[in-house]
Amino acid sequence: MKIWPKNKKQKWKSCSLNFNWKINNIITGAFTIFVKAFLFGKIEYSVLSFQKVYDISLKQKNIMIKMKSLSIAFLLVFTFSCKNNAQVSDNQVIIQNLKPVEVRLQDGQARAYFASGCFWCVEAVYESLKGVDEVINGYSGGHTKNPTYEASNTGRTGHAEAVEVIYDPKIISFATLVDVYFGSQNPTQFNGQGPDRGSQYRSIIFYQNEVQKQILLDKKTILSKALDSKVAAEVLPFQEFWVAEDYHQNFESLHPNNRYIRNVSIPRLQRFQREFPHLLKEDH
Repeated sequence: MKIWPKNKKQKWKSCSLNFNWKINNIITGAFTIFVKAFLFGKIEYSVLSFQKVYDISLKQKNIMIKMKSLSIAFLLVFTFSCKNNAQVSDNQVIIQNLKPVEVRLQDGQARAYFASGCFWCVEAVYESLKGVDEVINGYSGGHTKNPTYEASNTGRTGHAEAVEVIYDPKIISFATLVDVYFGSQNPTQFNGQGPDRGSQYRSIIFYQNEVQKQILLDKKTILSKALDSKVAAEVLPFQEFWVAEDYHQNFESLHPNNRYIRNVSIPRLQRFQREFPHLLKEDH
């Protein structure tokens, strides 16, 4: 970007400037150019004379001051946002290295935890499986206590919308649940599923012991080779599952006419059902 005219000395002599405004207008003009370049990617000025920077009216000066203030505010928000993202990333690294928490069998039933976009969609998929007794919507994978729907949606808690799958391991295995997981999503989509975008919708598979971890890594590697693409799902040690608000539970079955359910959740469930008919309950 060319800012100064070729004959700088001649142009300097031709400019009629008020000395008291000189320094302030230099800073204001230069800052305005920088902000435009930063926000809009380029400036179409081939030659920028001093008069375009200095010969401004009081009204133009006020506009520039307001623009400068707004730009500073934008840059501050951007800076703190980057800082927050860095903090979340640091916390995620810590979580990856934690020892997994293993949930004991209760009345012969095991529990598995998955995050794969909107939990309304994932809940409906797993509830359609033989051997699955119940699916609970909630949050997991983050670093904050007692997350809420509103808090998780900020992307600052580290949590993703997740489900707790309560199943009979004598009827359906953990490995099959993982097959269902990959078979009911777009495995190459990072940071979301379908129209739902953001870290709170990212894909995570949680393991509770080394056996489960190896199953996940093996299946992820095989799928990646088959697709010739990187698989998005994170593999994390399970720590804790936070149950979501009551109104999120059994959402698809209770609200079949909801626009999101009709346009996103039900089509996703139907695609899965066509691919895995042998795993479905009789009423599905």
